[in-house]
Amino acid sequence: MVLEARGLARRYDAGGARSRPALADVTLSLSAGEATAVVGESGSGKSTLARLLLRLERPDAGELLLDGASVTSVDERAYRRRVQMVFQDPYASLDPMRTVGGHLRGPLVRLAGVDDAGWRPQAAALLDEVGLAPAVEFLDRRPHELSGGQRQRVAIARALAAGPDVLVADEPTSMLDVSVRVGVLDVFAARKARGLALALITHDLGAAARVADRIVVLFAGRVVEQGPFSSVLRAPAHPYTRALIDALESLDAPPPPARPDADTTRGCAYAARCPRARPACSEQPSSLVVLDAARDHAARCLEHDGAHASERQRNVDVT
Repeated sequence: MVLEARGLARRYDAGGARSRPALADVTLSLSAGEATAVVGESGSGKSTLARLLLRLERPDAGELLLDGASVTSVDERAYRRRVQMVFQDPYASLDPMRTVGGHLRGPLVRLAGVDDAGWRPQAAALLDEVGLAPAVEFLDRRPHELSGGQRQRVAIARALAAGPDVLVADEPTSMLDVSVRVGVLDVFAARKARGLALALITHDLGAAARVADRIVVLFAGRVVEQGPFSSVLRAPAHPYTRALIDALESLDAPPPPARPDADTTRGCAYAARCPRARPACSEQPSSLVVLDAARDHAARCLEHDGAHASERQRNVDVT
């Protein structure tokens, strides 16, 4: 694995003496040539996780490892060369005063070590890669001369200019037309085939299905399920994962209720919504239970706890 998060936690000041937990005990691994989809509804902690992976914020607990070593020993420039990000909003992520070429020159020269006299051919190759061709027509344009889809492609080219080993993409297609989304996802898939480790942070399972090998499902700041993408979608082990799949399949699915408090030291945060919840779910803390060690498939649900599962089976046998 290239980048590993172990037990990450983050809390934010909510005013007064109370702080609001955004992430709790999140662990995931990003490996070369593999895409991991991090999915969940708004408020699940996805963007907080992205900021922690990029070291834009420090976790309150847990650690990040790059090639097995703590990132605290890696200086910021070296980390930026190895780990890059594509932000959600293509309108806010580019400097309106800088040309497209100017956006690419910085990471090419400062991070990738390209000679300042020869960066334009490299920039043109990146624009071709992300589907902005002929590149010569885009290098000297400014962001206001581009569509939203073109801006996002420039943002992707800028992230790739550093030659990163890891790319964290936070909702990179959410503001794009469907036709443009496919092209952006295909760029990610092509880079993944060349060894890039990709974290695709999204609420869109359909987009994730195009590129993801693995999935991490977040709810109320905690990992509730993780495993191979196709296996999890075929046989979800957590009720929330099942609800996400049902919402994808049904245009009439109702919007989710308000986000619960993520301070889930007592019981499961999903219990109030869960159609399979039992009294114990609101009282007993749940932990990730490994369901298939060989495939690294795990779920955080008392239904998979030995004692709880036995109780459920007895009830099924009686009825």
